[in-house]
Amino acid sequence: MKRDAANEGAAHRSLADLAYEQLLAMIVRGEYPAGGKLPSEHALSQRLHVSRPVLRQALQQLRVDHLIVSKQGSGSYVTRQPDSAVLEFAPIGSIADIQRVFEFRAAIEGEAAFHAAARRSDADLARIKSALMALDICVQEGKLGTDADEAFHSEICKASQNDYFLTARQSMKPNILKGLTLTRSLSLTKPKARLDLVQREHHAIFDAIKAKDQTAAREAMRAHIENARSRLFESNMIVAT
Repeated sequence: MKRDAANEGAAHRSLADLAYEQLLAMIVRGEYPAGGKLPSEHALSQRLHVSRPVLRQALQQLRVDHLIVSKQGSGSYVTRQPDSAVLEFAPIGSIADIQRVFEFRAAIEGEAAFHAAARRSDADLARIKSALMALDICVQEGKLGTDADEAFHSEICKASQNDYFLTARQSMKPNILKGLTLTRSLSLTKPKARLDLVQREHHAIFDAIKAKDQTAAREAMRAHIENARSRLFESNMIVAT
C-alpha cells in the first residue's frame, strides 16, 4: 500500500512538472505575453489534460519562479517573458529537474561553504583560488567555463572537511553540470557585464572563506546559487505588479 502511494505521488509530481514546463514554453514563446492574463484554471486544465490539483502545483512553481502573479478574485497574470534562449539550451523535460537541483545545491553548498570557512587549510584555499583564477580567464576570453565553475564549487566542498558534502554533490554531478552549462551558456548570450556579475559572486564566496567568515560564506554561496536559478528566467520584459 505504501509503495502504491509513493508511485502515485511520483506520477502526480511528474504530471505537475509536465504542465509546468508546457506553460513555461507558452510564456517564453509569447502565447501568454508579459502583462497578459492566463486562462482560467478550468480552461488550462482542459488544454493540458491534467487535473486542477496538478495544474495548481504547476502554477505554484511559476509563482516561485516569479513568472506569474495571482490576484485574488482576478486570476493569474504573466509578469515576465524569459529569453527564448532558455528553450534552446534546456529542452522541455529537463527544466523542472534543473530547478530542483538548484534547490539542492543552495542547501548543500551553503552549508559546505559555512564549514569550509572554518576548516579550510592553506592548501584548500590555494586550490579554490586556482579554480577561481581559471574562471577569471574564462570570463576574460569569453569561454563557457563549466569545468572551472564545477572545480570551484567542488573544491569548496572538499575544504569543508566533511566527505558527506562532497559525496552528496558528486551523486548529482551530471545534473549539476547540466545546470551549470545552461546558466553559463545563457550568460554568454548576454553582455559581458552579466558574466562579470556572476564572477563577482564567486569572488565574494572566496573572500568570505579566506577571511574565515562562516556566516558570510554561507550567505554568499546561497545568494549565488539562488541568483543563478533566478537568472535562468531573466528577461528584459518585466511587468510591475
